[in-house]
Amino acid sequence: QVQLVESGGGLVQAGGTLRLSCAVSELTFSSYAVGWFRQAPGKEREFVAAIRWSYGASTYGDSVQGRFTISGDKAKNTINLQMNNLKPEDTAVYYCARSPSISRTQQQYTHWGQGTQVTVSS
Repeated sequence: QVQLVESGGGLVQAGGTLRLSCAVSELTFSSYAVGWFRQAPGKEREFVAAIRWSYGASTYGDSVQGRFTISGDKAKNTINLQMNNLKPEDTAVYYCARSPSISRTQQQYTHWGQGTQVTVSS
């Protein structure tokens, strides 16, 4: 079975930074992609970023381009999301998910974590 567990969410002021982590199982002897999505109350789930484990190739949603950075820590089997210059509109539950290949579409992801809350105050 595949398991993903997010951590690092919290409350920060606008302009601040936060780093999320996603612990991923079944990483050894396999290749896949891990992505971050977010969902605010009353809104649809939005793509944030994704990374291909094999080569470290990554892609970002337009709303976070230049502010967020996704990376992998293979020694710890984790995927990190460094979030800089946070804005109130970044407030949402952030989900980590796994896909057979890198994708910006949530339907392509087969396994999901429980989510972690990020709140950005004005």
